[in-house]
Amino acid sequence: MVPVQVGNVVIGNGTPVLLGGPCMAESLELCCEVAAYLKELTAELGIGYIFKASYDKANRSSGSTRRGPGRKVGLEWLAEVKARYQVPVLTDIHESSDAAPAAEVVDLLQIPAFLCRQTDLLTAAARTGLPVNVKKGQFMAPEDMKGAVEKIHGAGGSQVMLTERGSSFGYHNLVVDFRSLPVMRGFGVPVIFDATHSVQLPGGQGGSSGGNREFIRPLARAAAAVGIDGIFAEVHPHPDQAWSDGPNSLDFQAIRRVLQDYVALAQGVAV
Repeated sequence: MVPVQVGNVVIGNGTPVLLGGPCMAESLELCCEVAAYLKELTAELGIGYIFKASYDKANRSSGSTRRGPGRKVGLEWLAEVKARYQVPVLTDIHESSDAAPAAEVVDLLQIPAFLCRQTDLLTAAARTGLPVNVKKGQFMAPEDMKGAVEKIHGAGGSQVMLTERGSSFGYHNLVVDFRSLPVMRGFGVPVIFDATHSVQLPGGQGGSSGGNREFIRPLARAAAAVGIDGIFAEVHPHPDQAWSDGPNSLDFQAIRRVLQDYVALAQGVAV
C-alpha cells in the first residue's frame, strides 16, 4: 500500500485517522467549534485528524434546500480553520473548475460518490498535485473503483485513497458490503470507511435524505475489525438542527464513543 500524506497526517501507515466535520460549512463559528473539539479529542486518543466541511452541497434532494456559502466564502472559512487550529482540511468538489481554486487552500480534494466516474473531474483533481479521496459510488461494485484510481494515476496524481459509503439497496436505502474494504485495499491504496453516509436514507424524507444514526457505531466497529485506514464522519454539535445530513450526523459524545471503539479495535484490543 502507498500511504497518503495530507498535511501533517499520514493515511495508510497503521495509525488511525479521522476525516471529520460538519456536512455543510454553515458558518465559520460552527466550523471552528467542531474543529476545536475534534482536534482535542483526536489528540487525546492518538488519532490523526483532518477537518472536513463542504462549501457547496450540489447533490441535494430538493432545489430549495440550503447548499452552503459557496466557493469563495467557504474556502475563506476553511483557510481560517486551517490557520487557527493547525489541522489539514478537505472539501469536496463538483466541477472541474473547482479543483485549482480549492487546491490553493485545502490539503485534500474529495470526489463525491455520485461523481466518481467523471473523468474530467478526476483528472482536474489529480493535476493539482494534491491527494485525492474518491468516494465509491452507491451504484458501483468495489472492483470497478480501480478505474478511478487508474484515471488519477494516469493524470499524474500519485496520492489517492478510496472511501466506502454504502451501496444502493432498493429505494431510499443503503447497505454496506464489508467485502469492499479488502477489495479496494487490494488496489494498493488506503481505504476510508464513511460511517455516517453509510446509514443515510437517500431522499427518505421526501424533500431531504433521512438516516439511521443508531447504526453508525456498530457499522464503524465492523469496518475497524475488517481493516481500514481511517474513518470519515459528519459531526455536528446539534445534529437535529444541521442544515444537511442531520439524521446521519454524530454529536460530540457519539463521535467520542465511535473513535474509542476504533482505536481499541485498531490496536487489537477486545472491547
